[in-house]
Amino acid sequence: MSAKVTWRQALAWRMRRQLLDPVGDQSAAGVVRRLCGVQAQVASIAELCIRVRRKKSKPGDVARALREGRLIKTWAMRGTLHLLTPEEAGAFLSLIASGRSWERPSWQQYFGVTPKQLDALREVVRDALDGRALTREELISAVIARRGYGHLGDALRSGWGTLLKPYAWQGDLCFGPSRGNRVTFVRPEDASSRWVRLPEPDEAAAIAIVAYFRAYGPATVENFHNWISRGRVSTRQLRTWFAAVGDRLREIEVDGERRYVLAGDLDELASTSVTKSVRLLPGFDQYVLGPGTDDAHVLPKARRTAVSKQSGWIAPIVVAGGVVRGTWEIAADEVQVAWFKEAGPVPRTALQGEVERLAAILGRDLRLALS
Repeated sequence: MSAKVTWRQALAWRMRRQLLDPVGDQSAAGVVRRLCGVQAQVASIAELCIRVRRKKSKPGDVARALREGRLIKTWAMRGTLHLLTPEEAGAFLSLIASGRSWERPSWQQYFGVTPKQLDALREVVRDALDGRALTREELISAVIARRGYGHLGDALRSGWGTLLKPYAWQGDLCFGPSRGNRVTFVRPEDASSRWVRLPEPDEAAAIAIVAYFRAYGPATVENFHNWISRGRVSTRQLRTWFAAVGDRLREIEVDGERRYVLAGDLDELASTSVTKSVRLLPGFDQYVLGPGTDDAHVLPKARRTAVSKQSGWIAPIVVAGGVVRGTWEIAADEVQVAWFKEAGPVPRTALQGEVERLAAILGRDLRLALS
């Protein structure tokens, strides 16, 4: 018979695992490792996602970790920019690369480049970055100077970096130190002496699945699929990988729904008490990105559009008892909290405490404003 827990227990356990209740004492790299990466299109938001999970932190901790090679920045899950630890990044990237989405006809038609040309371009990129950091324009110049690649200049200048992403997923490049407002690219082994090369996908799958379920369980195969690739890896392949994980995963019932947890986490999960903790979490926070914004247990279906907005923007959220109960934003010296009316009485004292904690992290005076 499957073990049984409630969603209130499951979300309380997940908040504990994600250093939200209680807040943890991990380093910046430790937080990123625990969360299996932090989405980082906006550097200041990524840093805040990390700092709200630390009892003590200071501005610049993330930049320092990047300089020291304890973190790297690269395109990863769902094709978005992430902070990752160099020791674990290869496992996640290996699974994304295994889908070889750049070999699809639609990709070839859009960019006018064949898989054979992409493979050849890969060597050009690797050679250009060997032992040095190049800005995007410098890298593009090195590429289009090669015979047969001149037509790729515009595609390589794309703000989304789409044509470069396959090389990030294959461990050929990551982001280097910025030069003013210009990004640079480097080889991962030059970004960090801790870099671990990509394992084969079958080996990587066990590493990535265990890491994910340790942070985001109880969860489904679909939760993991949407988080890691959003369609870039076949469902059939994923199920093969999950089958290979074997008895390290255990099926349980969460209020009657079938989910998986790590076997080693089951006793702790079953003994977890529900939480009343309230947290103000920044935009693009892993608490919702990990399970996915369509997971109604975390983000009520009726409120999804309040959080998941146009152009992929994810709003800052108020989490109470493990569930998204509102959104917030800073305007002037106010933290304006929009509490969802169906969420019940407003926990004013807890919210005031969170505003004070946020003010201390940001080093500015802030006051609570409710709507």
